[in-house]
Amino acid sequence: MIRLPHFSYLAAGTVADACAWLGEAPGETMLLAGGTDLLPNMKRRQQTPRVVVGLRGVRDMHGVHRNGELRIGAMTSLTDLVRDGQLRAECRGLWQAASQVATPHLRNMATVGGNLCLDTRCTYYDQSQEWRQAINYCMKKDGDTCWVATSSPKCLAVSSTDTAPMLQALGARVRMVSMRGDRVIDVADLFHNDGMAYLTREPDEILTDVLIPSQQDWRSAYWKLRRRGSFDLPVASAAVAAQFDGNRNVLDIRLVLGSVASRPLTITPVRDLLVGRPLTDDAIAAAADAAFPLGKPMDNTDYELIWRKKMIRPLVTYALREVRGDDVRDLRLKLARQLL
Repeated sequence: MIRLPHFSYLAAGTVADACAWLGEAPGETMLLAGGTDLLPNMKRRQQTPRVVVGLRGVRDMHGVHRNGELRIGAMTSLTDLVRDGQLRAECRGLWQAASQVATPHLRNMATVGGNLCLDTRCTYYDQSQEWRQAINYCMKKDGDTCWVATSSPKCLAVSSTDTAPMLQALGARVRMVSMRGDRVIDVADLFHNDGMAYLTREPDEILTDVLIPSQQDWRSAYWKLRRRGSFDLPVASAAVAAQFDGNRNVLDIRLVLGSVASRPLTITPVRDLLVGRPLTDDAIAAAADAAFPLGKPMDNTDYELIWRKKMIRPLVTYALREVRGDDVRDLRLKLARQLL
């Protein structure tokens, strides 16, 4: 049995309490949301905080609130999102992303904020301490070499969050709070393309809320590649949000690829290709072709990287067909083992 290291635990009742405790020693303190990511990492000694601040008792960080825009508390569980019928109608892509995270048991504990801040993953990093020690560790923890590409000057661990690509496609923002004040940034600005320094969140900041603008006239979809129909993290994903006019022409569109870099990757050329025209088969094929060269998966997760690369085209195609209104249930069932 792999045991947790020793640490002090503080249970916060308010955001102010959590910020104060985190601000005392941000380099030695970590935040505990659902614990589905942090606690296994602590057992493997990938993260060894001296102090852990629990956020479950912070009521202001729970729940889904509607007042023009959609505000989701960062401590809202993924199960709560999946059970929210109104959210399913408003932001189907986000509902699909949350529904495909891990298993029902883990979604009961896992939170929106925790999934957004999910640690990057890698075949050489997500191992026991003894395994990592045997290969002289890696750059992400205790070593100086990225074993994915030994000449790389930076860590190539991959972003494996499901909700981040979809929220980025939805144009969502997040609120960050510290003793210094609070700030609101786009989800797209929350991430660096660096496997180690993958978040722009400051060490003393807490992600408290996710803010989603009105999705009226928007459609969204999320497609995920993994080996099994549950539990597994994505090894490639495509998130699409599109706004249409009365003639079914695209007014605006965002396409984001997940798990092909150390951050969710917005495919900006797709907007120029599709805005002002209907989503015809030719337009969808052109968008998939534009996305293909920009997604550059590395050999650091399940499946061969060449095949993961090839799957970018069909993932983008399926997501665009779904927001167009096609019946893709058979394709969804074949790939995801779920209808969603």
